[in-house]
Amino acid sequence: MGSEEYIQLPTIDFSVLNNQKLDARVYDSMKTEVLEALQKYGCFQASIDGITPELQKSVYGAAKHLFDLPLETKNKNVSTGMFIGYMGNSPRLPLYESMGIEEPYIAEKVENFTNLMWPHGNPQVSNDIHLYAKKLWELNAMTRKMVFESLDLDKYLDEHNELANYVLKFNKYRAPEPNEANLGLHSHADAGIMTILHQYEVEGLEILTEDGNWLRVKLSPNTFIVMTGETINVWLNGRLHVPLHRVIMRENMTRYTLAFFELPRTGNLLKAIDDMVDDEHPSLYKPFDYGEFIKFYVTGGQGIQKYAVKAYCGV
Repeated sequence: MGSEEYIQLPTIDFSVLNNQKLDARVYDSMKTEVLEALQKYGCFQASIDGITPELQKSVYGAAKHLFDLPLETKNKNVSTGMFIGYMGNSPRLPLYESMGIEEPYIAEKVENFTNLMWPHGNPQVSNDIHLYAKKLWELNAMTRKMVFESLDLDKYLDEHNELANYVLKFNKYRAPEPNEANLGLHSHADAGIMTILHQYEVEGLEILTEDGNWLRVKLSPNTFIVMTGETINVWLNGRLHVPLHRVIMRENMTRYTLAFFELPRTGNLLKAIDDMVDDEHPSLYKPFDYGEFIKFYVTGGQGIQKYAVKAYCGV
């Protein structure tokens, strides 16, 4: 069982960046807040402009409709990437379903997805999902920019942007039956670069603190949880904290969430940035290819590891 207590995550207001007269000192202060939050907690809550309650209602209404579609239709959501296409009916995670859209900040990619799910098209939903995803893509890009700048890695930012792919995932957790466990998603660290999570109407996310306590993340529909993945810590040679998290279903209600993932492109060698390795900070990871890691992970590898990337290529 999880704790009844809530974790007190820092909340950072990114909407101030839209001010054309933004003082450089304010920006520098935000960079410091972002880096310190990711070093201590591995995550923070962000408030942003552009994702209105009306937009949220539209996107989550679409999510509810998507998961009510026949299984035959949902299975059309396929991908060559693991864990991106439709997932559901797993004996290990019976409460959980998901489906994803690759490169959702590109309008055509979202339209292809909605046309697949709605054969007659759904331009309003397609437009709303695209707008929602683009705002999260911008938040993700700004967060990583601030991290790289804070660590004096500006010159490496563009080349590492080229190593990333993006996915928007719709998630559904049904309420457990009286005789079922309430585990929605097992304890794990995200293997990718960064993740942005959004809880809408029902809580469930819990984060493991450094002192070993599971604390709940309070429902806040107008903020987004920005979280580090293991791959950015490979690049930064362990400079950030990567949080273990899980989903526990405490309410007798279906839970819908959205997750925006920044993932490494396959076929590239991922390794620590040279400037992050020195005598005081020896290399913590061997270079690895994300595609080969995924193959290793899904075929059993060293068994289910909470820090899977570390188990795969840690020194």
